[in-house]
Amino acid sequence: MPNDHAEGQSFKGTDFTETPMPEGHYENCSFIQCIFSGANLSGLKFLECEFRDCDFSLARLQKTSFQEARFIQCKLLGLRFEECHPFLLSFSFEACLLNLSSFYQLQLKGTRFKECQMEEVDFAEAGLNGAVFEHCNLLNAQFENTALEQADFRTAVNFSIDPEKNRIKGAMFSVHGLAGLLEKYHIVVE
Repeated sequence: MPNDHAEGQSFKGTDFTETPMPEGHYENCSFIQCIFSGANLSGLKFLECEFRDCDFSLARLQKTSFQEARFIQCKLLGLRFEECHPFLLSFSFEACLLNLSSFYQLQLKGTRFKECQMEEVDFAEAGLNGAVFEHCNLLNAQFENTALEQADFRTAVNFSIDPEKNRIKGAMFSVHGLAGLLEKYHIVVE
């Protein structure tokens, strides 16, 4: 049972590493320039919240609930999103730094990633059907047994996806991105 319920509140410049967030439920709240780096956010619930210019690096997310959460210009290094509560899990990311994070086995149908740096992100066994990777850098991102049907990679760069180890039916790629599908064959595409 949550101790606190915050609705429609705005938090600006709060350092939640110094003052831990009260356990509870946050609905339609905005967090601007807040620091969550290394913070324990386990068990918290965020419904329709927006996080702008926040640092979440290495925060603990065990059973954290994100429903329709929006992350804009946030630093999200090394986060293990697969530890979040899976019920109605949904979020979008714009201009975020997501390097070394993991979405292992998560069902994220239709998730939107826009202009994100996503080096070495783990998408193994995730359900990303219909996801959009708009102008994202996916250098060394891991796609293995990943559902990517109808996903949009047309403007993504530096990805390597093995069509034999992932479900890509109906996925969209640009001509320039075809090399990312053929990398395992060690052929040169010019």
